[in-house]
Amino acid sequence: MKNELKFEEALKRLEEIVEKLEGGELGLEEALKIFEEGIKLIRFCEKKLEEVEKRIDILVKEGEEIKLKPWTPEEESLFGESDE
Repeated sequence: MKNELKFEEALKRLEEIVEKLEGGELGLEEALKIFEEGIKLIRFCEKKLEEVEKRIDILVKEGEEIKLKPWTPEEESLFGESDE
């Protein structure tokens, strides 16, 4: 079984990277190295979020009955996102 990085681990590492970069105590080479690592982690997290977004089901209450309805891109406005 492949040992894959988890989303939460990637976010934690990103937080560590931001703290180090904001600290201003790193040399140029070290700052560039962890910045590049951060970019890779951001791309990983974006990919994971896209995968999850495709699997989201929205609960829609219809009368007394609750039904599962597949998520559609038109419902993005419910989450405060816009293509504008």
